[in-house]
Amino acid sequence: MEDPNPAPASSANPVEMALQDSEERLRAILQTAVEGIITIDERGIMESVNPAARKLFGYNQEEMVGQNVSILMPEPYSSEHGNYLGNYLRTGQGKIIGIGREVVGKRKDGSLFPMELSVGEVRLAGERFFTGIVRDITERKRLEKEVIEISDREQRRIGQDLHDDLCQHLAGIGLMSEVLEQKLEGTPEQAQAVRITERVQGAIEQTRMLARGLSPLDEMDSAALLTALSELALNTTDIFHVRCRFLGDDAVKIGDAAVCTHLYRIAQEAISNAIRHGGAHDITISLEAKADDVVLSVADNGSGFAEPKKESKGMGTRIMRYRAGMIGGALSIRPANGGGALVTCRFRPAHSDIT
Repeated sequence: MEDPNPAPASSANPVEMALQDSEERLRAILQTAVEGIITIDERGIMESVNPAARKLFGYNQEEMVGQNVSILMPEPYSSEHGNYLGNYLRTGQGKIIGIGREVVGKRKDGSLFPMELSVGEVRLAGERFFTGIVRDITERKRLEKEVIEISDREQRRIGQDLHDDLCQHLAGIGLMSEVLEQKLEGTPEQAQAVRITERVQGAIEQTRMLARGLSPLDEMDSAALLTALSELALNTTDIFHVRCRFLGDDAVKIGDAAVCTHLYRIAQEAISNAIRHGGAHDITISLEAKADDVVLSVADNGSGFAEPKKESKGMGTRIMRYRAGMIGGALSIRPANGGGALVTCRFRPAHSDIT
């Protein structure tokens, strides 16, 4: 006997059901993702934001969707974003699309924070969308800053110990050798005593130069930085027996001692890389004012960076990039004219660090 009230047959298409299931799964992933996820259209208008993104920037759903993504950026990036997006749509060339980089985000309350941004491009039904994944890296930046500060303090301590202790011990040995030299006057051994005295004096000078490099002036300003970089070039020539010169620009004005210290350390690391890894024997350090910016550069005639991917994994390069970021600048490493490498740090002195 047939059921008088049979259940209606499902009219749903299996493909539609599978698509709906896939959309629900994707929606669930986006809603529970730890990182902020934002999608925008070709005009930069936000079309969707997940809970993590809303929490990160301090907005609710209605305040973000339909607004231009530039509200999440500080100046000058906010004003420049439209031009950047337009240029990418015309040329297909961009600095962020398809890669990740560190940028600065702006919350609803106006506070700024460092974040990591990865942007991908999606085409659906003839339309183009961009998906950004953002992560707050404030804590990571804080830890990196602490590591750098600890390293700087340890370098200063070692430099002070070299100057106050080792140099004093060597000076004492030097005096003893001079006395010995006088006692041996007129004997065949006098010449050897003279050589010992000369070697001790040379060791004292080298130790003082090392101490100076490890512990530059604590209260460094523009003038002191120019002097310190000039001494760095001279010491590099004396210690490593290479040609190293400094080209300074008196127009450079930097009032922040921490900025001067970071620039000095970047120059130190660039020189170390040029000699140790590049085999350079001719190095030029320059510090100059260009418009509103200050540019530090270290050029060498070494082997350069033939394998930039491997080079980028080096701790020294990462520390240089971090130091540049600490002063609101950007570090670039590229082939120098005629071979070798050119390390450049460009920054604007008026910039205040965001941490």
